Amino acid sequence: MADTSTVSSAGKRPEALAERIRAAILEHRLAPGAKLTEAQLCEVFGVKRGPVRQALALLATDRLVDLEPNRGAFVASPSLQEVHEVFEMRRIIELAVVERICAGHGTRRLKGIAGMIGRERKAFETHDFSTWIRLSGEFHTALAALTGNAVLCECLNGLVARSTLISALYESIGRSPCSCEDHEAILAALDAGHAQDAATLMARHLQSVELKMLDRPARGAVDLSEVFSK
Repeated sequence: MADTSTVSSAGKRPEALAERIRAAILEHRLAPGAKLTEAQLCEVFGVKRGPVRQALALLATDRLVDLEPNRGAFVASPSLQEVHEVFEMRRIIELAVVERICAGHGTRRLKGIAGMIGRERKAFETHDFSTWIRLSGEFHTALAALTGNAVLCECLNGLVARSTLISALYESIGRSPCSCEDHEAILAALDAGHAQDAATLMARHLQSVELKMLDRPARGAVDLSEVFSK
């Protein structure tokens, strides 16, 4: 028989609390700008303020939560300027990735990317949206890894992490899986060695993702008890 007291104790650690809040954000149960009231979180999770504050600090490090002096914690609301800057840099780097792959860097390893797209589509179809969002970002970092350029990969990994969080915050759950279709088209162009077509498709895909971030929800109150009862 499992030691329920140990499980309960582990579930109240800051890391575990942060993971529960993270899941609620990625699954769109908590909207951008939602206030994360410490007292409510303490009541919901059955813990004191210390673990809650540590959990919020962890999420702030990951840019999922904004900590505002004298106001409290809020689900992050990245600015439009940040969105534009992130995607501007992604276009620069990812078009270079496409060029290098078509020049022969990693073309023989594209089959593994196809499997990743298949898992991405399955996650969408089974409504596993947090996995879907994660895999949609990993498609891009996996392509970069094929170039063998460690510095390029490090730069893109950071940008994709930031834009994946923005995507999780602002894309509407239930939209058509256009990312899967875009990824399949990009992969087909790469596999055929059509550098210009692949670059055009990649640029169009990144622009489409960026434009989805323009619908900005307003800050508002949220019933945290209801959010975490699901």
